[in-house]
Amino acid sequence: MALPKLTPEQRQAALVKAAETRTARAKLLAEVKNGALSLEQLLGREDDIARRIKVSQALRALPGVGTVKAAQLMAQADVDEARRLGGLGAQQRRKLIEAVSR
Repeated sequence: MALPKLTPEQRQAALVKAAETRTARAKLLAEVKNGALSLEQLLGREDDIARRIKVSQALRALPGVGTVKAAQLMAQADVDEARRLGGLGAQQRRKLIEAVSR
């Protein structure tokens, strides 16, 4: 499917919106990293910014969790590596919280 032709103004507006979204996502992950926001609180959020964060990225934001540990936690919770927070089921969320709290 071909991409729609955007006017320069539409393109600029889309770029600004994308930058704002990336900034908001980075701020949210920074809150997780410094302990102001727990994984459980992040999983409970219903806004689009939180829902579109990849699970692996959210886990790597936790203190002491790197790429390998995040992959292990996702395997324990039966979560696909490409899954985003908004696509998790209730059992997957529960398993992730349990795996992180161990």
